[in-house]
Amino acid sequence: MFQIQQARRGSTLLLILSVLNDGPLHGYAIMRELEARSEGYFSMTAALLYPTLHQMEKDNLVEGTWEGDQGKRRKKIYSITPRGKEQLAKASSEWKHFFDRLFGVINPPDQIRRTQ
Repeated sequence: MFQIQQARRGSTLLLILSVLNDGPLHGYAIMRELEARSEGYFSMTAALLYPTLHQMEKDNLVEGTWEGDQGKRRKKIYSITPRGKEQLAKASSEWKHFFDRLFGVINPPDQIRRTQ
């Protein structure tokens, strides 16, 4: 299970960018959307999400804008940037390649299987 947890942590940026690729959301909505899309498999805590979003802002992968009236409860809405879209495409391709190779080893086509 340790390897699965490492892969899940390594996919955090890809997951967040994937959710934001469909439109801007605030942090709590990102967590709920991720959980809904994965049927509960990926659940992210605020302690993981918000520091990651702040770093993604610094890296220009997402942009945060405040919504709501001054002096009232405001929400920071996150949007994917053009650089974030590039990163999403690159990361998606890399993960797909990785899993294609992984499953090719686990379940090789019949013509590749060794005969014993």
